[in-house]
Amino acid sequence: MKYIYYLLLAFTVTACGNSSAENDLATTEKTEEKPNPSTKDFKYWTWITASSEKSEEEYSAEFKKYKEHGIDAVLINTEADAQLLSELAPLATEEGLEVHAWMFTVNRPGDKEAEKHPQWYAVSRDGKSTYDAPPYVDYYKWLCPTREESKNHILSLVEGLAKVEGVESVHLDYIRYSDIFLPIGLLPKYGLEQNEELPEFDFCYCEVCTAEFEKEHHKNPNDFDNPAIDMEWKQFRLNKVKAIVDEAYEIAHENGKYLTAAVFPYPEMADHMVRQRWDKWNVDMVLPMIYQNFYNEEIDWIGFATGQGVKDLEGTNTELHTGIYIPELNAEELKEAINYARENGAKGAAFFDGGAFTPEKLEAIQAVKEGD
Repeated sequence: MKYIYYLLLAFTVTACGNSSAENDLATTEKTEEKPNPSTKDFKYWTWITASSEKSEEEYSAEFKKYKEHGIDAVLINTEADAQLLSELAPLATEEGLEVHAWMFTVNRPGDKEAEKHPQWYAVSRDGKSTYDAPPYVDYYKWLCPTREESKNHILSLVEGLAKVEGVESVHLDYIRYSDIFLPIGLLPKYGLEQNEELPEFDFCYCEVCTAEFEKEHHKNPNDFDNPAIDMEWKQFRLNKVKAIVDEAYEIAHENGKYLTAAVFPYPEMADHMVRQRWDKWNVDMVLPMIYQNFYNEEIDWIGFATGQGVKDLEGTNTELHTGIYIPELNAEELKEAINYARENGAKGAAFFDGGAFTPEKLEAIQAVKEGD
């Protein structure tokens, strides 16, 4: 299960304004039948990754175990394989679980179609493409969010998943740029110091991005002495991520689904670390990955980051469900984490990931849900 490795590490290393795409969306008539997110008081989710080695019987047993211990929804990563998702969704719904189609969005490791087009990949300020020189780790294969071809490819995957029967939402992950700054807890592992935006981690400087920006703003990012302080250049890239999200939102809703997303802990932090301003998106639910140990924080930081995100979403229709990293928590700490999220305004808690559940942790979730 190579993607379990991908996901554990990537989660650790794992907007705004008016773009032309946003203007087009503003004039698009919304569909009358809108999917409605769950109205349960507090929802319990888990991310899981599909494996071709598992039988249907094994999946059914896994889904039953989740449901019996209080889990309401599963976010299933099938590597955007709609056919595989269509086979797994009935097994989960039969056990009483919601199914959400979890996909890698801008980061597309192993994408055979994208690999046919090296020009689709994001380029760093020092001129290296993620196609053959990925930053940090070899599965960081980021596409350019500006190019129409790469953007349309991403959206075609969204549409394929949105058409699967029995799916509640398309769930966007890696809907951002590559990490400009790693979480502080990870820096020693890579022997890095990141006190400023470094060229090798600053994307996307491909010819399409720089030409479009120059046409709009009459200056070229390649000429900047310090790109980090140019707000138009930063905003340009935030807008490119937002444009993909907003179009994905339309696609999901047109197919009777809603849109959810895994995001960085709170909008200001996401903006700073990965050019992701998720409080400005058209999205039904966000699941911020508030993994306190990656940031050298205590468990109560889960409450702080949850509360900050909830405040930033005021005035929107977006729900926040707190993402909790369970491998480093014991059963009692897991209960604390859930309660910090709930007390600070979260509508649910999502656990990364299903493979890290122990009987004790599942029982802790069940106990909290039952009010113990």
